[in-house]
Amino acid sequence: MVMRTLIKTKLSLPLLHRGKVRDIFDIDDANMLIVATDRLSAFDVVFDQPIPEKGMVLTSIANYWFQKTEHIIQNHLTGISLEEVLLKNEAEMLAGRAVVVKKLRPLAIEAVVRGYLIGSGWKEYLSSGMVCGIPLPQNIKLAQQLLNPLYTPSSKAGAGEHDTNISFKETEAIVGSELASQVKDVSLKIYQFAAERALSCGIIIADTKFEFGLDEDNQLTLMDEVLTPDSSRFWSAIDYQPGSSPKSYDKQIIRDYLETLDWDKKPPAPRLPDNIMDQAAEKYHQVYSILCN
Repeated sequence: MVMRTLIKTKLSLPLLHRGKVRDIFDIDDANMLIVATDRLSAFDVVFDQPIPEKGMVLTSIANYWFQKTEHIIQNHLTGISLEEVLLKNEAEMLAGRAVVVKKLRPLAIEAVVRGYLIGSGWKEYLSSGMVCGIPLPQNIKLAQQLLNPLYTPSSKAGAGEHDTNISFKETEAIVGSELASQVKDVSLKIYQFAAERALSCGIIIADTKFEFGLDEDNQLTLMDEVLTPDSSRFWSAIDYQPGSSPKSYDKQIIRDYLETLDWDKKPPAPRLPDNIMDQAAEKYHQVYSILCN
């Protein structure tokens, strides 16, 4: 079977924004089109090499979780079909990788929830004993499950820039105390719900990040993507062992390879070996088949 690859989208609709992975197009005053391409981003740097059908996997998984978490918070999906807003050939080309969503006012923070200590949180813990200003017990191991999930927000980075961990107090300064508390509470609820559901399928959600916006009625709304291999760390529960880097179903294999290079994590991105790209593609498809089927 030939895999379809999309690196850059060109449509009859006006382009609003080209992000690290997603292309966003204007529809009308209330709605816009989000296209998940196959572009690869790691350490906030976009690579020249795509992962075939990655965008389709991301869209399918995100739509699955948007539907499953509607009892917790509303989301940006509209239910409008691609055929209603695109030319016939465009709708066919983007089937499975594009969605029509509400236009929202995005909050200038990313809501990160950590159930296990890994990644930037692990590095911060080693140097300070804290994560985002939250003190943690001594002698925690790499990838160890935390007693309670931690809400550790970050600033939103632009293209080529890195997200920065910030304290809850800093998020209050950015979005206000009431909204900051609501984002924290909702993020923890989504994580706990999804983590239990995923664990029943044999997958640990180690950490994840959410993005939120406000609708025309100033109601908090879940947006962008949710609980995908791009926004989360998925581990094999059966292979999990604290103290070592677990077997993952996400792009961790790419991060691990990049950490072995003498690269400053700034553009231009280094070229990735074909075997690393193939393994990453397989991971994306695996997690979809495990979680969503």
